Amino acid sequence: MLTPFDFQSHTRIVSSPGSIDQLGALATTLSTRRVLVVSDPGIVTAGHTGRGLDTLSTAGLKTELFAGVRENPTTAEVDAGLQVARNFNPDLIVGLGGGSSMDCAKGINFLYTNGGRMQDYWGQGKTVCDLLPMIAVPTTAGTGSETQSFALISDATTGAKMACGDRRAAFRIAVLDAELTCTQPALVTAITGIDAIAHAVESFVTTRRNPMSQMFSREAWRLLATNFATVVAEPDHLDARAGMQLGASFAGLAIENSMLGAAHALSNPLTARYGIPHGEAVGMMLPHVIRYNGVEFAREYRDLLECTPPLPGLPTASDGPEGLANFIGRLVDLVGLRNRLSACDIDQAALPELANEAAQQWTGGFNPRPVTAADLLDIYTAAY
Repeated sequence: MLTPFDFQSHTRIVSSPGSIDQLGALATTLSTRRVLVVSDPGIVTAGHTGRGLDTLSTAGLKTELFAGVRENPTTAEVDAGLQVARNFNPDLIVGLGGGSSMDCAKGINFLYTNGGRMQDYWGQGKTVCDLLPMIAVPTTAGTGSETQSFALISDATTGAKMACGDRRAAFRIAVLDAELTCTQPALVTAITGIDAIAHAVESFVTTRRNPMSQMFSREAWRLLATNFATVVAEPDHLDARAGMQLGASFAGLAIENSMLGAAHALSNPLTARYGIPHGEAVGMMLPHVIRYNGVEFAREYRDLLECTPPLPGLPTASDGPEGLANFIGRLVDLVGLRNRLSACDIDQAALPELANEAAQQWTGGFNPRPVTAADLLDIYTAAY
């Protein structure tokens, strides 16, 4: 029997090299006149933000820039952007940058339209009125924030990573321009790419998986698994860049309909407490979670691998969970990311406390094989 589901597509996807030049024309379709662009200093330096602002201005729109976004945005950045929004009074918000810029744009929109604090929206469906329309222009291939309605914002005081989701927070339009990803530093390509792969793998097996979400997960996996090594070896390979960007967006659509699992629950405390980049933390944990889940859900992982093309080095269905876990581990090693918690200046005595924190993470509740704090401690220990 097919699993019941309710799929709603909220985001128009415009994908082609150079499509950032359509941003102004696309914005005018949303009956807008005043546009707040949310970006970060690195994207400004790369010239992408200015290019976006130019096309908006050419379309006759008034613009304001908030470029105070940092990696893993906190409530402090959202509050700073909110002040800019209140002074400017936009009727459209553009998130132009990586997942941090897009998530911060959503956070600003939550507070600008619905009031309160970011903490009020921790969870799902907490808004009481519509948000401003938004356009996403991702410059990385990672979070898939452009095609999902969640913003991941950290509490500036406690460090807690808050997943704030609402259907109203989905971008109206996502502009996928692979040319923008070519300026990513190699480390960013590596970290965001591993994160996107984790999204495809985890979303395929969660308790909320359904035929529609798994369709997106499969295609995301195929695109990401076949293009990741190429973009690492040939950073200017535009076709591979486009494949990674589209794969990340499909993985975002999968998350929107199925959520994530224990690898993300385990990674969030590592980022909050030790500053380990999110994609690197997920890359450390995912192989061990696959092995943990594979005890009971080997068939599901084999089903995912059915769509892997017959290319050297890629796992096949016959390799099963262990082959998939080993493949993820090889990718982490390929790009020089840390693959053990012991390499991250983490005292082994801290693992029980980390496990208790991981057990409080929302995504762990969607893991196909139930996880307790004791189970999560075992996984941390295996990864140590």
